[in-house]
Formats: sequence, C-alpha cells, structure tokens
Amino acid sequence: MGECGASRHPVGVVDLSTSYLGLKLAHPLVPGACPLSSELDSVLRLEDAGAPAIVMHSLFEEQITADPLRTERSPTDPVGYLEHLNRVKESVHIPVIASLNGTTDDGWTSFASLVEQAGADALELNLYHLSTNLWTSGATLEAYTLDTVRAVRSLVSIPVAVKIFPYFSSIPSLARQFEEIGVNGLVLFNRSYQPDINLETLEVKPDQRLSNSTELLSRLYWIAMLSGRVDMSLAVTGGVHTGEDALKAILAGADVAQMVSALLQNGPGHLKVVRQEMEQWLDAHGHSSLAEIRGSMSLEKREDGRAFTRAGFLELLQRGAGPGS
Repeated sequence: MGECGASRHPVGVVDLSTSYLGLKLAHPLVPGACPLSSELDSVLRLEDAGAPAIVMHSLFEEQITADPLRTERSPTDPVGYLEHLNRVKESVHIPVIASLNGTTDDGWTSFASLVEQAGADALELNLYHLSTNLWTSGATLEAYTLDTVRAVRSLVSIPVAVKIFPYFSSIPSLARQFEEIGVNGLVLFNRSYQPDINLETLEVKPDQRLSNSTELLSRLYWIAMLSGRVDMSLAVTGGVHTGEDALKAILAGADVAQMVSALLQNGPGHLKVVRQEMEQWLDAHGHSSLAEIRGSMSLEKREDGRAFTRAGFLELLQRGAGPGS
C-alpha cells in the first residue's frame, strides 16, 4: 500500500461503513459464496475476523431438483442447506445472504421462499447459463435470465442480488431491466467454468485456479459504467486480494467487495489485513470515511469519461501500448 504519513485522524475514526442491499455493514469486505461458509466453524472464524456479512455457499439447481426422497443431510442438499442456514443465523450476529445457482425457472426457484423462511437476510442468485445450442440466441438467454429472476422476485420479500457472468451483449441494458423488475443488487462477475485438457490421459478435467488481482480490471470497468446510473447496490467479486484492490472497487462505485480466493489462500484473518490497508490509505489521503470516495472514479462522476470508452482504447494504441504490442 506504500508508506503512510502521520495519521490525520485518531486511530479507529476512519469510517468504512457501507450499505448493501439495504443492510448496514461495518465495512465493505464481504466473504463471497465459497466452501468456507459450508461449515459453521469457519463461518464463526469469519465473523471473529470481522466479516460484516456472509454470503453462503451456493445451492445448485441440480441439487434442488434431484431425487426429493433422498435422506442424506449435508449443506449441499436442499434440506441440509436450510438446516445449516438456520444454524448459522442462530450462531452469528451479522447478516447472512443465501445463494442459489441456477439457469431456468423450472421448479427450483420456489426454493427461494424456503430460504427466506429459514432466516436469510437476503438472497444472491448466481445465474450461470452458457448455451451450447447453435440455435439459441443471446436474446433468448437473456430472456431466460430475466424470467428466472422475475420468478424469484415474486416469491420473496427479502432483498435479491443477481450475480452474472460478463458475456452478455449489453450489460447496461440488462442491469436496467433487472432494476425494473425489482432487483436490489448486482454482483460482477461470476467466474465461468473453464476445464483443461490433460494431454497424457486425454481427459477433460476441471481447472480450479484461484483468482488474482488482474481479474479485477473487468469488474472495475463495468462497476464504473453502472455506478450512479442504476438504482441498485453494486458488488465486485473476483480479483479482490488487497486493500488496494478493494479501494479501487469502491472508487469505481462498488458498495461491497466480495472476497473468496484471498480468504481460501490466507485464511479468514486476511480480512483484518485488507481492512487495515484500506484505513491506512484513507487516513494518509485525508479521508475520514469511505463514502467520500465511493464512485468518484465512475463514468457518472468523472468530467472526462473517455477513459471508459473507445477514446481511451484509441489513446492506448496511439501510445504504442495496445493489445499485441
């Protein structure tokens, strides 16, 4: 983060508080959906490390619509998920955001109301649909997505956030349509499944690479494009590993920065490290609160927005620093 000058405010006075999905949070560093939330012990460790809220691991459409007569109980089957969610809610003193992952509105969306009944403070819909059908258009996929969200929104009264991947043809238009059907927040971006090929066994195998800070750039771009232009909470997920990463997300206009890979690599205690880095930067630059800088680098707030358009790309090329140079 670089060296900081003498503190301009008493220790602990820098205000990192934020609001997300109508929830008041002490700071914007929220553990995102991941295996850490599938065990109560690790959830408690996250809370002890200062997590202001928890996004539960995702329950998938395929798990919800599987054989309803099965009797196993684990956080990855529907009944077990609800029981685990209820235990977490009884054990922590911070908001708990449930997560459902699906593609269509066939049956599984009704599970959202059970999640609300189990005590979730909000719901994150992790929408993942990459079609391999040569005849399915982008418009059709977008319609599927909107229908799914609309179905869930009609079933629950708790806030709903939608987590999408970056491959829609017009993210601003999709965001506007989400707003129109009552979505409370947008999470950018889901990481798509990208399997690798083993040249020796000729098998297709999952490639479970964790993120790094370079993945943040595409998130910053679209958060900056949307901030102040849609009436929804905005969250970055993917590429937030340091205080610098989180601050960039806030400057672009994010309300929260979800962290997963950094916590899997470094443990829940890394939340404190990143939070301290943010406080130090804000203090060194004369800011007493995060609200003072939120969205200040967005398209809406910058007098010269060319950096977010083709003009910025052209300038890069003219300097000889463009792609392929």
